Amino acid sequence: MSTGARAAHDSTAAGAPIARVLPLLSPAHLDRDFDYLVRPELDAVAQPGVRVRVRFAGRLVDGYLLARLARSDHPGKLVELERVVSPERVLTPEILKLASAVAARYAGTRADVLRLAIPPRHARTETGGSKTPAEPVVAQEDSFASGDEQSERARGADAAARREGAAAAEPPPKTDSVAAAGAHPVSGDDSGGATTAAGSPLSAASARTTVSTKPVAAESVSSARVLSTDPAVADVDSGVDHAPGSGRHGDRVGKTSPAAAVVSTVDPTPWERYIHGTAFVDALGQGRGPRAAWQALPGEDWARRLAELAAVVVGRGHSAILMVPDQRDLDRVLAECVRLVGDSAVGLAAGLGPAARYRRWLAALRGTARVVVGTRSAVFAPATQLGLIAIWDDGDDTYAEQRAPYPHAREVAMLRAHETGAAFIAAGFARTAEIQAVVDSGWAHDLVADRGVVRKFSPRISAPGDTDMALERDPIARAVRIPGVGFAAARSALKEGAAVLVQVPRRGYVPSLACAKCRTPARCRHCNGPLALPEVRSQHDNVAHSPSCRWCGIVEAAFRCASCGSRALRAVVIGAVRTAEELGRAFPGVPIRGSSGGAMLDTVEPGPQVVVATVGAEPVLPGGYGVALLLDGWALLSRADLRAAEDTLRRWMSAATLVRAHGQVIVMADPSIPTVQALLRWDPVGHAHAEVAGRLEVGFPPAVRMAAIDGSADAVAELLAAANLPDGVDVLGPVPLPPGARKPFAGDSPAEVERMLLRVDRTAGAALSRALTAAQAVRSTHRSDAPLRVQIDPVDIG
Repeated sequence: MSTGARAAHDSTAAGAPIARVLPLLSPAHLDRDFDYLVRPELDAVAQPGVRVRVRFAGRLVDGYLLARLARSDHPGKLVELERVVSPERVLTPEILKLASAVAARYAGTRADVLRLAIPPRHARTETGGSKTPAEPVVAQEDSFASGDEQSERARGADAAARREGAAAAEPPPKTDSVAAAGAHPVSGDDSGGATTAAGSPLSAASARTTVSTKPVAAESVSSARVLSTDPAVADVDSGVDHAPGSGRHGDRVGKTSPAAAVVSTVDPTPWERYIHGTAFVDALGQGRGPRAAWQALPGEDWARRLAELAAVVVGRGHSAILMVPDQRDLDRVLAECVRLVGDSAVGLAAGLGPAARYRRWLAALRGTARVVVGTRSAVFAPATQLGLIAIWDDGDDTYAEQRAPYPHAREVAMLRAHETGAAFIAAGFARTAEIQAVVDSGWAHDLVADRGVVRKFSPRISAPGDTDMALERDPIARAVRIPGVGFAAARSALKEGAAVLVQVPRRGYVPSLACAKCRTPARCRHCNGPLALPEVRSQHDNVAHSPSCRWCGIVEAAFRCASCGSRALRAVVIGAVRTAEELGRAFPGVPIRGSSGGAMLDTVEPGPQVVVATVGAEPVLPGGYGVALLLDGWALLSRADLRAAEDTLRRWMSAATLVRAHGQVIVMADPSIPTVQALLRWDPVGHAHAEVAGRLEVGFPPAVRMAAIDGSADAVAELLAAANLPDGVDVLGPVPLPPGARKPFAGDSPAEVERMLLRVDRTAGAALSRALTAAQAVRSTHRSDAPLRVQIDPVDIG
C-alpha cells in the first residue's frame, strides 16, 4: 500500500481505519474475526453491525462488521474492505452476544447461527421502507457514492427504490479455504465481544431509524394501559394482503399509523384464577423480569392471555416476543395482539415472502414493532428494549431447528432471557421435562391454578373400564376401538345439538398393515418399506384394493408374509379416512368432517356434527365440543421415543381443552398407565415431575447433557479421535439412527448412517460442547468431506 493511501486510512474515522469482520464461512476452524482496511469512501457507512463483502482466499464472501479499531495486531499487510452492502445495522450487540452463546451451547459456529437469526436482505424493502433514515441510504450495492454531496445520494436512493432486480442478497458462499490472503485472524476473540476504537463494546446506537414507543404509566396490572390503533384504518401504502399473520400488520416500516391512538386496559381478572398470577403481571408492569412456567386451565383463551402480557410490557415502553408452533396459532395470537397494541404487533413466519418477512423484521429492528409473534425463528428477532419472551407449547417438535447448529427455540429463549434480564414464560396445557427441570432448579417458578379451580374448568375425563363396575357392564370395553360408552356419549351429545371431536393418531385409510397370523409388520419386497391401503378409494363399495408401499409406491398384489408365509393381512392402525367412513355408518344423517394434513380446518361452525381430526389438527369450535373421543392411545404411547409419554399427554390435553367444561372426554387407553392417570386427574405438573425423575434414573436429558454424532463410521471415529473429551463422559453406541431422524446432509449421506451418543453431567456440558467444537475445527482443517452432524440434546434421541 502506498504512503499516501496509508495516510488517508489513518485520517479516517478519528484514527479507526481497521474493520473487524466476521465472514460467513462454513468451516468450523474459520469461525474467527478478521481485520480489514476501510477505504475513505466507505468510512461513513462502514459501521459496526452492517453487512459487508470481503475478499477471502481470492473469493468475495459475505460478512458482518463487528467493530472499528485504531490498529490491528497483524504486523503484515491488510486487505481492503471490498464494499458495504447496506448501511443498515442489522447485527445488534445483543444478537451478536446471543449468537455467540448459542454457538457455544450447541457446538456450532457463529456464522451458522447468524444465518438463522438474520434474514436475507431485500434491497427495495430496506431502502424504500424508511422515510427518515438516520443517515443517507446509499443506493448502489456494488459501489458507494463518494464525497459529501447529498443530492447524488438522494438520486441514488430513488433509483434503488425503483429498481426491480434487487430482491434479495446473494446466499453466503461456502468455502474450504484455510486462510485469506492479507486477512488477519483475531485470536482469542471467538466470543463475539467486539470493541470499538474507544475500547467500548459494540454500541447499541446505530444509524438505523428508531421510532420508540412512548411509555405509558403502569403502576399496577389494573392500570396497565397500552396503545391501540384502529384496525379499520386503510393501509394506503403497503397494498398487501390484510389477513392476520400474512399481510397488513407490521408491513409498514419506519412510520406509524395515522389513526388516533385508542387506550385499552388489560383486565387482570383472568389471571386471578392462577396462584401468583396477578403478582406475575404486576412484576411485568413494574419492568421487572419474572420467569414462570404457566399451565393454562382447560378452555383458557391462551392467545388472549399472552397478548395481555405483551400489552403490559409494551405499556412500559419495552418489546415482547411471543413464539408459537405453527401458522394457525400465529394468526390467532397476532389477532389478539393487534386488538390491544394495534400495528405495533407483527408476525414473523417462514411462509412469508422475502419482502414481507424482511419488512417486518426491519420493523422490529427499528423499533416500530413492539410485539413480535412468530415461529421458532422469532426467538432471534431484534426487538428493542426486550421485556418479555414467551413460548407456547414448547414440547412441539417444530421448535427444534433442522439446520446447523440445530438449536431449540426454548433453550435459545432461556439463554436470551438470562442474558438480557427480560421476563420469560413457558406456557401450555401440558409441561415438558425440560421446563420442569428449570422450575426444580429455581430459575423459573410455577404459575398454576388451585386444584379446585382446575376441577371447575375441566371436562369430565374417563377411560373405558376404569372401574370394576364399568368392566362388569362392558367386559370388552378395553378390547374394542370405540366401546359402547363412547358411542353412547357421542349420541347423547349429538341429540343435544353439540359437536363430537374424534382424535386419531394417523391420517390416511389404513396406514399400517401386519400379517394376520403372526403380527409381523407387512413390508414391501422391493424396498422393505411399510405397506398400507391407499387413501383414495373407488366410488364402488365392492371394489377391493391391493396394498401399496408407502416408500416406493409399488402395489403388492400377491403379499406373502416373510416370517410365516401367510397371505392374510390385518390393520395395525386405522387412519382418519377409514375412521370417518365407519362413523358415517354409525351416525347416518350426521355431517362428518375431516381435518388432517393439507385439509386442515381452523374452525368449525356450531351444530351437531362429528369432526375426525389427526393429532394437532383439531379445529376450534366456538363454545366447545360436547364430547371428545381420543382413539388408539396405544399407538401414541408405544412409540420407541424418549418423549413418547410426554408428547402423548400434550396431544391429549390439547384436544381435551377444546371440550366445554361440562362436556366429556373419553380416552381409549389402559387406565392403569401413568400417562392416562395424569390426564384423568389433569395433572401435567405431576407427570413432568415423574418424567424428570425417570430420566435422572436412566441418565437422559434434561438430567444430563447429551451429544449425538451422526455420520458414517469413519467420520464419527475421526471426530472422536480429534476430540479431547472431558472426564466422566459416557460413550454410547454406535447405534442406527432412530426412526424418523433425518440423515445428515440429505442427498450426500452414505447408505449406512450410525449414531454415537456422548453423555456427561450437566456441569460438564459446556466442556463437552467446547471439545466437540474444537474437534470439528480440527476435522475441517483436514478437509474431510464425509457427512457428519453434531447435535446437543437432540429431540429424537430414540
